[in-house]
Amino acid sequence: MKHATTTESTDVLLVGGGIMSATLGALLTELEPTWKITLVERLDEIGKESSGVWNNAGTGHSALCELNYAPMKADGTVGTAKAVTINEQFQTSRQFWATMVEEGKLGRASDFINPVPHISMVFNDDHVRYLKARHEAFKQHKLFERMEYSEDRDQLAQWAPLTMRGRGSESVAATFAPEGTDVNFGELTRQLVAHMSANGAEVRTGTQVSNLNKESDGTWTARTTNRLDSEDSREIRAKFVFVGAGGGALPLLQKSGIPEIKGFGGFPVSGLWLRNTKPQIAEQHNAKVYGQASVGAPPMSVPHLDTRFENGKKSLLFGPYGGFKPNFLKQGSLFDLPRSVRTDNLYPMTRAGLANLDLVKYLISELMKNKAQRVEALQEYYPTADGDDWELVHAGQRVQVMRKDKEKGGVLQFGTELITAEDGSIAGLLGASPGASTAVPIMLDLLAKCFPHHKGTWQSRLTELIPAYGRTLDDDPRLADEIMGHTGGVLGIK
Repeated sequence: MKHATTTESTDVLLVGGGIMSATLGALLTELEPTWKITLVERLDEIGKESSGVWNNAGTGHSALCELNYAPMKADGTVGTAKAVTINEQFQTSRQFWATMVEEGKLGRASDFINPVPHISMVFNDDHVRYLKARHEAFKQHKLFERMEYSEDRDQLAQWAPLTMRGRGSESVAATFAPEGTDVNFGELTRQLVAHMSANGAEVRTGTQVSNLNKESDGTWTARTTNRLDSEDSREIRAKFVFVGAGGGALPLLQKSGIPEIKGFGGFPVSGLWLRNTKPQIAEQHNAKVYGQASVGAPPMSVPHLDTRFENGKKSLLFGPYGGFKPNFLKQGSLFDLPRSVRTDNLYPMTRAGLANLDLVKYLISELMKNKAQRVEALQEYYPTADGDDWELVHAGQRVQVMRKDKEKGGVLQFGTELITAEDGSIAGLLGASPGASTAVPIMLDLLAKCFPHHKGTWQSRLTELIPAYGRTLDDDPRLADEIMGHTGGVLGIK
């Protein structure tokens, strides 16, 4: 016997229970407390896919240690523009989180963010010269003024003891940023969603969205199914839809039929970590140490030796080791990639693929590595590491953006891409890092594009939530000191 489909209505439908949906939902809860918000998540818990603590590096991405955000230019100088922008974006996220903590709408800050210095460490003379030039370029910027540079091995051993123990005579240099952080985005997601729920939002887990259709009145109908009971199907009619489903966003946006998604494809990249949970070893390292990516490796595969916190427990993480699976979500289908191919994105995806054969070669080589080879890579950053102390764990699945390009036909793009319909009734987010760290400014961009008529009425509350809203810190030293000092104090960051 076929059961009738239940139809419900909501003002805002958030698809996906990760940091993006949680951030947008929390912002709208503050800006429009009378709006009805519904969040649906396909897994049985919130924040368990890409936002999960072991599915990402947890780096509060602020460009303090990520060398790929400050490339060497053809004239030999180091470009700082992207790094400054990312740092500004992270400061915006910090402001929002600090206000929510102060107002009692999030729990203890130490449950989701902890101070962990960010270090860039390089080896060989060429990389040392680059790092020194990078530091010289960064010194001109307020947001990076506390960064230190050193080639002195005793100093490096103080900053990151494990990295120098047993190291040979090779050239080595590092920069040290004391204001770095480790963020548990899964826990932050759960706290933001709990705040939404406490203020009337409906949160449904184990709920899969199978289709999105636009109605004649401009609203959207989402067809959902209970993953534990296939006969429990519902239709949710929403005035606005946000697809924040990580790798699952592309297929759903394609089903929506909006023209803005045409020409976009996705290239899934999987990954592995080596994890060490032994307290006696973890206590000897308190930093996130980022190095240079291997030739042909994608930016998100930059090797790093990280301090991680989960429920107050400190562990170490090294990686990521790249890989390839055709599923768009860690708990997705092996048919995700082929099902995403359309006539409008086939050519851009093909052109982007042909232009990135070195990436394919890199991923194949990574897949063929055994644990001993992975430990060998670890020992470049921790020379005396014992492989028996480390376990191999799967990282989250990342889907890199592939899109049309007038000159090249198609390109593979790292970072995030916000897709919004012309009428502002639906939006979605594609891509990956540094997305989670910059979730707040990304969602502010969404609000401006999808709700332009609310700008005036929301301005006051947004300025309360984000005191430097609409202003930049890097070119205003006094404001930067005030804002960073305050948020650092609230969040426990040096």
